[in-house]
Amino acid sequence: MSDISIRPAARGDLPRLKEIYNYYVIHTPVTFDIEPYTVERRTTWFDQFGATGRHRLMVAEENGIVIGYAGTMHFRSKAAYETTVETTIYCAQQAIGKGIGSLLYRALFDAIKDEDIHRIVAGYTLPNPASAALHARCGFKPVGIYTEVGRKFGRYWDVQWTERPVSLR
Repeated sequence: MSDISIRPAARGDLPRLKEIYNYYVIHTPVTFDIEPYTVERRTTWFDQFGATGRHRLMVAEENGIVIGYAGTMHFRSKAAYETTVETTIYCAQQAIGKGIGSLLYRALFDAIKDEDIHRIVAGYTLPNPASAALHARCGFKPVGIYTEVGRKFGRYWDVQWTERPVSLR
């Protein structure tokens, strides 16, 4: 993993971020989006992240090519939720199994450790043993399952919800 670096995302990363995400949109139930994104449509999503503050986006690069990303986003719009953030994390197919997800989460959580955040939440479609293992490794604890909340590929899917404090002791 010596050729892998983690850095804040830049607008120029958008085409590759879209490409990574669209694989999951088209081929898996991991995301409940059903239509692939264009770079223009993905720009609105990208614009929620900043260089400072609670909502960040980090990318992993291997030999100069973005191979994954992780971010923290608004959890809910009501003011009392402002100290809770929700994560997003995706890796390119060629990066799966290389520990990129753990590296991304470690860098992301380090970047936000001094922000006014109390809880980090994450949800993932079941079954997804790789995502379950990643989130457990990174300190997330299961808090519940929403059953059959997403319909994709002609069937209903459950979502496991997890949480962790911003700082693990």
